[in-house]
Amino acid sequence: MNVFVLCASPRRNGNSALLAHAAAEGLAEAGHKADLCFADDIVSAFLKDCRQCRRADGSCGIGDGYAEAFLTRFLPADGFIAATPIYWYGMSAQLKAFFDRSFCYVAASYPGSADVVEKMIGKRLGLLLSSEETFPTVSAGIVHQIQEYARYTRAAFAGVVHGYGNARGDVTRDPGAPLEAARAFGRDFFSRHASDYQIDTPRSGRMWA
Repeated sequence: MNVFVLCASPRRNGNSALLAHAAAEGLAEAGHKADLCFADDIVSAFLKDCRQCRRADGSCGIGDGYAEAFLTRFLPADGFIAATPIYWYGMSAQLKAFFDRSFCYVAASYPGSADVVEKMIGKRLGLLLSSEETFPTVSAGIVHQIQEYARYTRAAFAGVVHGYGNARGDVTRDPGAPLEAARAFGRDFFSRHASDYQIDTPRSGRMWA
């Protein structure tokens, strides 16, 4: 299986990057392909007005690496893992821009939108977080956004790994061992139990066999 791992922190050697690398290592250990990417390499601008920005052929008019990464790396992937620091109780601007920019290709004004929508549906999702604050709901806003994205795209949200730290490398000293957890998360990414029931979902009376 192929997983697109996006590190959405501006720090190349920060805590979010360490978590992303650990998850990628776990994926590789399990025999999966981990395609690790830094958001700053592909996103240089926020979403604009597509009616004014779109080129005559229907393609996005923003000239950075987003189109290549979204169309040839994200869409074909079976899974997507995002790593982000918590900024103002939300995801980084880079990660938000990654999601926002997908609108250029989902909108009907893009000639290949039907194919894009089909490929966005049903992926497996994961979230890696780093923050200095340990208050239990510090990540609630981000988790809710990813849950809603999973609902919207009929994806399976496999879970969250949260490491605590401020200075670069602090997560290596986190007694909760988030790097080990991120590595295990990568190894088990496609096999770990993930449930999001609806009222009419058929389900057994026993959760574990």
